Amino acid sequence: MLITSAAPSYQDQLKARRRRYAIMMGLRIPCIVLAVVFAHIWWLALALILLSVPLPWMAVLIANDRPPRKSETPQNMQRSQKALTKKKPQ
Repeated sequence: MLITSAAPSYQDQLKARRRRYAIMMGLRIPCIVLAVVFAHIWWLALALILLSVPLPWMAVLIANDRPPRKSETPQNMQRSQKALTKKKPQ
């Protein structure tokens, strides 16, 4: 349950963006290595090389983008209808 509409801290956002960047750039190395391994299958090697070319560009764009706003709205606390009542002395 969301109780505030505050955005995540800058440090949390930066950490998430760095993680996304590292993952995307980490995918590029296996693509290049697999292209070398499958060099005898020219179409597969070409596909892997072509897949690895736009990865740095996409990684930078995604890492520099701000996180999307959450569509969830904050919940307002509502007073309970049950209230403590004083007992009348007898």
